[in-house]
Parts: sequence; structure tokens; C-alpha cells
Amino acid sequence: MGNRYADWLRQAEADLRHARHALEDGDYEWSCFASQQAAEKAIKALFQKLGMEAWGHTLTVLIGNLPPQIQVPSELVDCTRVLDKHYIPTRYPNSFDSGAPTDFYTRMEAQHAIQCAEAILEFCRRQIG
Repeated sequence: MGNRYADWLRQAEADLRHARHALEDGDYEWSCFASQQAAEKAIKALFQKLGMEAWGHTLTVLIGNLPPQIQVPSELVDCTRVLDKHYIPTRYPNSFDSGAPTDFYTRMEAQHAIQCAEAILEFCRRQIG
């Protein structure tokens, strides 16, 4: 099987576009989730480019498992922590005592999630070359 890093990166960019559309539509929980997905796929694209496998969905773990020669700025690690919090609660009502995710997510959270995803994608693009 060939190296599919370009496919992973293209899908990361598509997920980021979806996050922006969801923000415009007021679907803040989906914007946050799509931002998390964009970042996850961008990081996995980088792993693919390096000829490495990456499993799981925890961005903080994924980015922490990059080879030591790749210097990850602390701001990006902070962004992975922000986005990790959007993986499950954005989609499941039982993440809250009552109500649905759509009741809890805000425009500000969605904007911040998009900013974090953009920073991670840019970092991965630069590393991929």
C-alpha cells in the first residue's frame, strides 16, 4: 500500500471547511467536532509522510508520539488539549446530565476550535513540505 499522506491532508482540509460552514450555520458542536477531526487527520497525514502508523483519536497523545526531531510548539500541544475535549461530548447527549450537545456549545468555543485546528494543519503542512 502506498503512502496516503496527501489523502489524509486533503480530508483534514475538507473537515476544516466543514467546521467553518457549521460555525456559519450555528451548529457549534459540529464545528468543534469537525475541528477536532481536521486536526486528527492532519497529524495522521504527518505520520503517514514519515512512514509511520498512528492509531487512536487523542490528539495530545498523537502529537506527543511524533519523532523527537519534530519540535512541537507548546501552543500546539495546548490546542490538542482543547480539541481533545470536543471528540465525544460534541456528539452524545449522555455527555451531559440533561440536554443535548447543541444546547451547550457556543460560537466562541467553535471559533477557538477552528483556530486551533488551523494552527495544527499549518504546522503539519510545513512539516510535510
